[in-house]
Amino acid sequence: MVARVSTVAFQGIEGVPVEVQVMVAPGKVGMHIVGLPDKAVAESRERVQAALHASGLAAPARKVTVNLAPADLPKEGSHFDLPIALGLMAALGAIPSDALSGYSVIGELNLDGTIAPVAGALPAAIAAYALGKGIICPADSGPEAAWAGPDIDILAPVSLIALANHFRGTQVLSRPEPAARAPAADLPDLADIKGQESAKRALEVAAAGGHNLLMAGPPGSGKSMLAARLPSILPLLSPQELLEVSMIHSIAGQLSGGKLSDRRPFRAPHHSATMAALIGGGLRARPGEASLAHNGILFLDEFPEFYPPVLDALRQPLETAECVIARANHRVSYPARFQLVAAMNPCRCGMAGTPGHSCARGPRCQSDYQARLSGPLLDRIDIRIDVPAVSAIDLIRPRPSEPSAVVAKRVAAARLRQMQRYADAGAPHILVNAHASTGLIEQLADIDDGGRQLLHDAAERFRFSARGYHRVLKVARTLADLDGSDRLGRIHLAEAISYRIPSEQLTAAA
Repeated sequence: MVARVSTVAFQGIEGVPVEVQVMVAPGKVGMHIVGLPDKAVAESRERVQAALHASGLAAPARKVTVNLAPADLPKEGSHFDLPIALGLMAALGAIPSDALSGYSVIGELNLDGTIAPVAGALPAAIAAYALGKGIICPADSGPEAAWAGPDIDILAPVSLIALANHFRGTQVLSRPEPAARAPAADLPDLADIKGQESAKRALEVAAAGGHNLLMAGPPGSGKSMLAARLPSILPLLSPQELLEVSMIHSIAGQLSGGKLSDRRPFRAPHHSATMAALIGGGLRARPGEASLAHNGILFLDEFPEFYPPVLDALRQPLETAECVIARANHRVSYPARFQLVAAMNPCRCGMAGTPGHSCARGPRCQSDYQARLSGPLLDRIDIRIDVPAVSAIDLIRPRPSEPSAVVAKRVAAARLRQMQRYADAGAPHILVNAHASTGLIEQLADIDDGGRQLLHDAAERFRFSARGYHRVLKVARTLADLDGSDRLGRIHLAEAISYRIPSEQLTAAA
């Protein structure tokens, strides 16, 4: 007899159904696992045998064949331990053979028979629910799997013995409850920033429209402080966004205790990050920082210090909102709709353009440093501002600064106008201006005559690219939304163009 247990293999954030087939037959004693298993799956043999022995069930002195079907799909990860063990127990009659037919199973086994948590419990539960099945997962992964829906049947045992007792009717496993992370009460506040009023304004515009932002200035001017306070003025994740973010973090194994948070991700990798760390990849093609920042912020401090090929790899995700990782035997795609926020010094020594400072290397110090950033990458940044050093007056006698809560209300109101506008235009999936297509932004950018003439003159003088032209329109549309205006006036376009001019100059240097 062949015992069959359902489980999943992960391709990106999707769970692909896999059937674990276990047969106990006469032959040479041993367990053989087939079906393109990786090293972690092949080692399941030892963990399963030890866990069964610790649970009081000896492995049979017969040949055990485990097939992971479909056989041509690569199987990766330790979550196949539990389905293999349950299939063997069903083949030996230790649990009813039909008890597992309504469940998909994931879990890693410890040598003492307890079940360890695994990555991907939420995508696995969603895949099982789509097939009309429940899910059996580790106890520590149960609160995460419970977010798949209130109707899904979930068993979250702590050990093989507890699960066997549940099927025998001697112990009842209660359904786990969804777990949520407590809201962060100590987010950095904009009120802490002294001076830098123009930078705060640019930060508000970037938050309202989801625009990419580049801040350039000398060391200590507050660029990193400003970026760290961006999450405090962004709205919380919508239910759909929360699900997308949680699935990516679940695959990456970064949902602590299975707890979900409605705060937007804020990822700040070090400038020594590799291509695989930033875009995704590695042995199992895991999501990188760009995907972990999905629906949130990717902050790159010391922007030119990143390896130029790594930075240029961001160009495709910035346009397509996904990271595609291609391998010889498979292709994986992870969502990556993030808001890029970058900070940089104007030159290697950091003081170029500062009054009273002269660099020993001369103008080359600035031009060589900025040349590490490619023109096509800079063309994808909507807002570029200079952040000068804070003056002594701002530090000694600072003017009252708006707290993040006040700014967040204006950002939320502007985003609500955008959502309603795009929903009325038949594009409810677009939530902010930065994500609008070129055709749609041209259709919805109602420009008055003075603004149209100004945009024409600026495009001719600064030689905006087609992408740059449309990004100016998107920023101007956000500025009008912050003002509560339906039309784009000259003042909105003038401010949007002012955010674009430094980028054009920096592109020329690159």
